This record gives sequence, structure tokens and C-alpha cells, in this order.
Amino acid sequence: MAAAIRRGSGQGAEVFDALGDPTRRHLVEALASRDGASATSLAADLPISRQAVAKHLSALASAGLVRSHRSGRETLYELQPAPLADAADWIAEVGAEWDDRLARLQRLLKK
Repeated sequence: MAAAIRRGSGQGAEVFDALGDPTRRHLVEALASRDGASATSLAADLPISRQAVAKHLSALASAGLVRSHRSGRETLYELQPAPLADAADWIAEVGAEWDDRLARLQRLLKK
């Protein structure tokens, strides 16, 4: 996944695209604190319709951030944390590379 993020393609890019929307970030946070939730229960916390929440959940599912399963008449959504961990790993790698570059620049400037 980190390689896909580095190339800016594949699921890695979809994760960042999905997380670029504040409503989707709210849904990720809400799902992180629950074992599963329906679009209806998630919509109760937001000023948007259940249908709008369902569309946001679909985008999160396309990015691999949530998965759904049927439970009776309801569709429940669960957070899939692996893509978030991959994105965090990539961010940490980039941060470490910049720390190294800045340290080399600082050493060069001290000479």
C-alpha cells in the first residue's frame, strides 16, 4: 500500500481522497468508536440525510476504509483500519525523509 500511495495511484490515493471530505472524516471517527452502525444511526449525528450518509459510506467503502454486511433488514458498516495504518506509515516515511534532509541541510549550514 505504501508504494501505491507513493505513486499516487490505486487504493492509497483513494484513501486520501476519501479522507479529504469532513463528513467522511466524521463518519470514520464515528465508526471507530462503534462495532458497527447503520447509515440511519450515523445520519442521526449529522445535518444531512441518510441517503447522503449512504453515498459517503460508499466512497469510504471504495477506498477500503469501511465494509458493510447485512444484519436482518439493516446494512451495518464497520471501519477497516488497515488502509488508515498504511496511510499513517506513508506519512511517517515522508516525515522521516524530510527530517533527514533538514538535518543534512543544518549540518551543511553549520560548516
